[in-house]
Amino acid sequence: MTISNARTMAAELMKRGEKLVTGGTDTHLVMWDLRPHGISGGKMQELLDLMNITTNKNSVVGDTSALTPGGIRLGVGAMTTRGMVEKDMVTIVEYLLQAVTISKRTQAATGKKLVDFVAAIKTD
Repeated sequence: MTISNARTMAAELMKRGEKLVTGGTDTHLVMWDLRPHGISGGKMQELLDLMNITTNKNSVVGDTSALTPGGIRLGVGAMTTRGMVEKDMVTIVEYLLQAVTISKRTQAATGKKLVDFVAAIKTD
């Protein structure tokens, strides 16, 4: 069940034009490359934490610095153990894409510094 949920999430992200590190997944993990959005994995992780979605910032192939990783790792196992099924993955993708919109808007207002970004999202 976990792998099929991860595949559903990966397929939904790709269907919406998102870039995944491996072009999909064969495991319970989805590696989402956020560099096309100009948002770091660290910023996205901070925002998703506020949304009660736990992720991990993660370096992706092509990153120039490990200090500003370009992606996040989405682990589907925790979702599955909470009883979520494939249709729930589509809903979660909606939340993830809303987070991208919020991140872009916040970064445009605050600039590139993580500390300024974090302060702004707490009041957004």
